[in-house]
Amino acid sequence: MTTVPAPALSLRGLVKRFGHTLAVDRIDLDIPAGSFYGVVGPNGAGKTTTLSMATGLLQPDAGTVAVLGIDLWSSPEAAKPLIGVLPDGLHTFDRLTGGELISYAGRLRGLDREVVRARRDDLLAALDLEDAGRTLVMDYSAGMAKKIGLACALVHAPRLLVLDEPFEAVDPVSAGAIRRILEEYVATGGTVVLSSHVMALVERLCDHVAVVGRGRVLAAGTLAEVRGGALDLEERFVALVGDERERRDLTWLRQS
Repeated sequence: MTTVPAPALSLRGLVKRFGHTLAVDRIDLDIPAGSFYGVVGPNGAGKTTTLSMATGLLQPDAGTVAVLGIDLWSSPEAAKPLIGVLPDGLHTFDRLTGGELISYAGRLRGLDREVVRARRDDLLAALDLEDAGRTLVMDYSAGMAKKIGLACALVHAPRLLVLDEPFEAVDPVSAGAIRRILEEYVATGGTVVLSSHVMALVERLCDHVAVVGRGRVLAAGTLAEVRGGALDLEERFVALVGDERERRDLTWLRQS
């Protein structure tokens, strides 16, 4: 009898309110182990809130999260070491240098000093941050800060990576390096969950995708299943999410 492996990430009935606003409305989602999973949705759809709850950064009002079969909220000491997280907009210790921040992340995860030192140097080189390794993170550009955050998420070699907009503000050369790192990681058994507004990027990288809107999962499955008969993912996304905003003719903007 074949044993079906536990999903890398399983969300059941997740709910989150902020005052009178229902940001996440009973989300259910299974992320298969070994997948490159894209999460897409418009601004305010609940993506970041959902991923924050899925990684232990934000406690849900209701629902459960399991990481490789381990309940995140009842057994955080067992589940959290399995996850590497790159949050969007989370403040970090920016008065450390880039090298110090990676080292701090590794030591916080319980890694030996020598192991941390070797991995820090590997990550700085792989992400083209060697020259910036002795620079304070507060002096980094937005793209460099994104890369050092990714390095901190990778240093303990997690089994699941959850990345919120990892390519935002990153230059094309660095983006290519990040893609290669993530593709090799998935090819060797890791799982990546990636949130992005760039549909072409999701189509290029991901084998599974979930479309989130109004705090719910509107569609989820393989890329081909979600895309269905649409020309591309963007067309399917617009069909699912719609555009309910009032349209105005900005005649005053016309130059002639």
